[in-house]
Amino acid sequence: MALTLAIDVGGSGLKATVLDPDGEMTSERVRRETPYPCTPSVLLDELTALAATQPAHDRVSVGFPGAIRNGRVREVPAFSRRGPGQDPDPELVALWHGFELETALRDRFDRPVRVANDADVQGSAVVSGRGMELVITLGTGVGCAIFFDGVLLPHMELSHGRFGEGLSIEVACGDNQREEIGKQAWRERVLDALEAFEAMVLPDHVYIGGGNAKRLDPDTLGENRTLVPNISGLLGGIALWDQPEAPSPVHG
Repeated sequence: MALTLAIDVGGSGLKATVLDPDGEMTSERVRRETPYPCTPSVLLDELTALAATQPAHDRVSVGFPGAIRNGRVREVPAFSRRGPGQDPDPELVALWHGFELETALRDRFDRPVRVANDADVQGSAVVSGRGMELVITLGTGVGCAIFFDGVLLPHMELSHGRFGEGLSIEVACGDNQREEIGKQAWRERVLDALEAFEAMVLPDHVYIGGGNAKRLDPDTLGENRTLVPNISGLLGGIALWDQPEAPSPVHG
């Protein structure tokens, strides 16, 4: 029975634990601060050190705070900045764009590896498998994932859409704006963003997770919206292996 090293890469912290086939943790969850600037080589070194704190495992699942396609980084806003809240740095953007993260981790760990957007991983742990389901994660930025009848759809960065004061949803509802405008204004902004997401996706149910989900008032969420625990970002590491494997990329 396969043991899975589940890693949750976040804009503020890197977390890991080993899960048994039922999703039960067989080790203490370990957390390290996310270093900045976070280049691909820095992240690989940090995750290697994190994995060394964990017991033996057969495979690795990684949730990543950016767009991943066929194991390759399309973009990662958090790590494209030299520090949280700063403007994108062209050098970091270039280093991350197209980086073969899944292959690099497979080489580091010498184990089968699956890498997916962190919202995709978290959603794999919480969706019911019925109808169109939308997963939103609130953390350093804002992530999203869409499932239909339990199948994860190709990742789309819907949170990059413009919102309110000309900011993207990711920035407007991210951690820096929360600290700047205060909890109540941030809550109202998140509720507006949820309505915008729902207008785009028309989901049957919405799940809200991530480290800042706990800052929302559950009584104001309305129907068909559920808060989910942040540990789902790790527990989804098991369910991710039940998703169909992405086809191999075609190179022109």
